[in-house]
Amino acid sequence: MGQEFRAAAALQEESSKPGTPSTTRRHTLGEFLVAMRGRLSPEDVGLRSTGRRRTPGLRRQEVAELAAVSIDWYIRLEQGRAGAPGTGVLDALSEALRLSPAEHEYLHLTARGEAPPRRLPRCRAEVAPSLRVVLDGMPLLPAYVIDHCFDVMAHNAAASAMFGDAFGSGIAANTALMLFLDPECCQTQLSWEQIARETVGALRANLARYPHDLRLQQVVAELRDGSPEFAGWWEDHTVGERASGVKRVAHPAVGLMTVAYDMLAVGTGAEQRLVVVTPVDATTEQRLRSLVAGYSRRVAQGGAAISAA
Repeated sequence: MGQEFRAAAALQEESSKPGTPSTTRRHTLGEFLVAMRGRLSPEDVGLRSTGRRRTPGLRRQEVAELAAVSIDWYIRLEQGRAGAPGTGVLDALSEALRLSPAEHEYLHLTARGEAPPRRLPRCRAEVAPSLRVVLDGMPLLPAYVIDHCFDVMAHNAAASAMFGDAFGSGIAANTALMLFLDPECCQTQLSWEQIARETVGALRANLARYPHDLRLQQVVAELRDGSPEFAGWWEDHTVGERASGVKRVAHPAVGLMTVAYDMLAVGTGAEQRLVVVTPVDATTEQRLRSLVAGYSRRVAQGGAAISAA
């Protein structure tokens, strides 16, 4: 027992030496907290100003009071002499210091070495106007934006040409629902099982990030009730990220196409992904061009596009 105690004490002493990862992280945390309170004034956080200050920013005591923590403990935290704070305390400090989402995550990573639980967006974010310009600026490439529920937020004309006029509305307003519950989609997607399994894993990962998202819960429940395949794979607890790949599509208008798909994160903090479909060979490129050109002519003439998934 004495030997084990001495070993534990030696390990604790070693981890407190300058230069070790934990010590470096504690000092970085302290420097970050000092910098963050230094940029705020009492008026920024709803406090009364008490006259001119020798140094700019909030005092330590003010931060401690706003975060409802002990001033002595907060001083030790800034000095790198406190242990790793709990997630609740870090959230309180983040609120007190008016941190942005990126700064909030940095605070958790620096203090605990792990990202914080993701906050549920207060409302569904709109697609940025600049992103809509990007969509329209790719006239030959089907592209669309989805959120973490796989709801279609925006899409370009080439996406309508490939997926049909109904894309973005009805059951096709959600790509996961369209994939599993639209019989026509199952027929045209020759790589259906590959895409379907990726979608199941991504939805489960998203539900872990946002367990209280009612819309996400609704999508998963509808899929479990309406698709035996989804229900079975959901019970496998597959978790993954659908990021990129290659699939084969049997389009009713132009025939077989082999395309790549890439899901690119949109840097808005809104959990949106830009999905772009690109041809992987010359034949597919020619057929995709023909498909988009034909759709444009039909739209110009007031006709309807041929539906496909």
